[in-house]
Order: sequence, then structure tokens, then C-alpha cells
Amino acid sequence: MRSGQSPCGLRYAVRQSGRSVAYCALSIGCGTAQETDFPPGTAHFVEHALFRGTRRKKASAINSYLDRLGGELNAYTTKEEIVLHATVLKEDLWKAVRLLFELALEATFPDGEIETERGVVLDEIISYKDNPAEDIYDRFESLLFRGHPLEHPILGTLASVKKITPTQLRAFVQRYFTPGRMALTVVAGEDETRLEKQLLKCVQAAFPQERPEEAACGLPTFLPANPFHQVLDKRNHEVNAVLGGYGPSLYQMPDRMVAAMLVNILGGPASNSLLNSQLREKKGWVYGIECSYTQYAQTGIVAISFGCDKPHLASCLEEIRRILARLRETPLAEARVKSYRKQLLGQLAIGSEAGEAQCLSMGKSLLAWGRIMSPEEVRACLEAISPEDLRQMACRLFDPEKVSSLVYL
Repeated sequence: MRSGQSPCGLRYAVRQSGRSVAYCALSIGCGTAQETDFPPGTAHFVEHALFRGTRRKKASAINSYLDRLGGELNAYTTKEEIVLHATVLKEDLWKAVRLLFELALEATFPDGEIETERGVVLDEIISYKDNPAEDIYDRFESLLFRGHPLEHPILGTLASVKKITPTQLRAFVQRYFTPGRMALTVVAGEDETRLEKQLLKCVQAAFPQERPEEAACGLPTFLPANPFHQVLDKRNHEVNAVLGGYGPSLYQMPDRMVAAMLVNILGGPASNSLLNSQLREKKGWVYGIECSYTQYAQTGIVAISFGCDKPHLASCLEEIRRILARLRETPLAEARVKSYRKQLLGQLAIGSEAGEAQCLSMGKSLLAWGRIMSPEEVRACLEAISPEDLRQMACRLFDPEKVSSLVYL
């Protein structure tokens, strides 16, 4: 892999693969958290509206440009980033990269197209509210972040999205879509030196002028909220529940690696995760259960989410508390930690074989740290984690006095 920073301030990384398919992503360091001077949902609306026309292409031409090459074009928004990405045959890679820059830098936000896209976003919000498992996590996160810009849902609300104007969309892009906030990543079946050289040509074409002044982030310092316990009657067939609290931020090393490993042990994707094996496989109480760890610049969230029939809710909560208490009180056996470590390393290795996931992960790392950890560094960090480290992290993450909960009945 080769990585660096272009003269205009944009960070980049290229990685050679053995595939005939190429992947590229333009990651931009702005999202929901940067909406302090804009209506909630502006960042997500911007992501949608970028596809509605540029100075050179109409919406129909954008949508069909990579389709005609057999490729795919997509985008997504998080609390702290907007990402445009494409998958194409390797001979069409630079066409895709130039298109990503065109969308990010030349979008025109025509009034008529914006009104059409507003309807799409409003429908997305409505459909999202119809999914209790998704809606409950949004509400849980909003309660944890109350009083901070991160409290707003990524999609915004029906009321806030109706207020967003094309002028505000343009202002958001002008303020935050600058090279110092961008990372361009490429995974393709070509020599990395040639990839880097061609990538820098594309960056130079996109930013031919001197590096513009970067907008200050200006986020208030995050202060943890008091724990909460809420039960809302949604009259759903299935009960949905979330419990958890704050975790290490993106910049807390090695704590974030310890938290990631503990979360994988507790409720990762494998069937032998503690929560899944006990509540689903053994007891049959839940339709699904997981423990997630989301890292932000100032803090993180660790949350256990599950759905079950109403008669099983009390039993599920009690069993979860029992498992968490055991993790806080008794270190896992060294042999088990070794096995869990190998499992996590295997999951990471298999995930890294997916070109798109690899490309997106590289972009997130560049935005956060300006570099990408090598597999050897990741392995060394995980191998340094002891059973006592995991126990102490369990005490930190799942202190009964600090854990919050939200239930949809």
C-alpha cells in the first residue's frame, strides 16, 4: 500500500489487488455533527442532492454514467462523514474517480431537482420510522448525546428536512467540501506506483488552485449525560430494546482496541458470541441480538440491541445483566481469550479481502488518523490485550450505575 498527502492537503491511499474490479472512494470529513448552523439532516440531504446535477451532467446522465460501464455508484452519510464510492472494471477506474470529484465539487443543486429529492428523503424518514429496530437505536443515541450536535438523527426529521433550502445545501458544501477534509482511496489490480501517480493527476485536476482555507470544526466539548431508563408503548408485536452507554473515542488507544475485542466477544457476528449463544441458540428467547461499538471523535457508544416476544423481555434483561456481571467480576481464561483473539483476527482478515469494504475502511482511517494501521500493527495491539484488560473494560463499559436503557413495547 502507498499513501500520502497531496500538495492541496487531500490525503490518499492506494492498494494493489489481484482483481479485475476496481474500487474508489472519496471520504469527506463532515456529517451530522457539522450541522450546528444548518437544519438537522442537511448533510444527508447534501449526499442525496449531489446526484441531482453538476455543471457538466444532468441527473439522468449521472445515474447512467457508470451503469453503462457495468459499474456501481453509491454514497452514504454518517454522524461525521459523507462518502461517495464506486465499483468498476479496472480499466474504468479513473473515469469513476473523476466522477466522484465532479459530484463533490461541481454539484449545482437545481431547485426543481432538489424538490424531487426532498420527497425521496422524506419517504426514507417515514420508512425508517416504520422499522422499530432502527428507530430505537436512533432515539437511544439521541438521548445519550442530548445537548450535543451528535444528538440529531442522520436523516433529520420531517420538519427539519422540509426547511432545508438549495442555498443551505450549497453553503454546507462550500464550507466543508475542501481538500483538507477529504481522503481518496483506491483498491485496484494495478501497480501501486502507477496508481499513485495517476491518482495525484486526478487530484491536481480537481484542485488546480492553491489550498483553500479550511473551515474550523467548532464542535462543543462532549459532556456525558446522566443515565436514563425509558419504556415507550409502541404497540408493536415484537419488543425492541437497547442498553449500553459510552465507550472509548476514535483517538483513545489502546482502549478502543480492547473495547472492540470485548464487544466482539460479547455480541459479535459469530454464533458463539456470549449473548447470541446464550439468549438465541440456547434459550431461544430472541430473534436476534448484537453488541455494537460506534466510535466518534469525542466519544463512543457501546450498545446491546435485541428483539424478543413480550413474555421474554424480563428474562432477557436478567440474563444480559448476569453475563455482564460475570465479565466484570471474573477475567476470562487465557485460553478463551486466545481463541477469541484468533476469531477476531480471522474476521478482520476475511473482511479485508472484500475490496469495497477495504477501500471504505482506508478512507475512514485517513480521515481519523491520517494513516492506516497495518495488519501487523492490528495483530500486535490485539495480542497485547490480556484477560484483565478485558475485565477492566467490562467494568468501564457496563457499570450498572452508568448503563442506560430504552425499550419499545
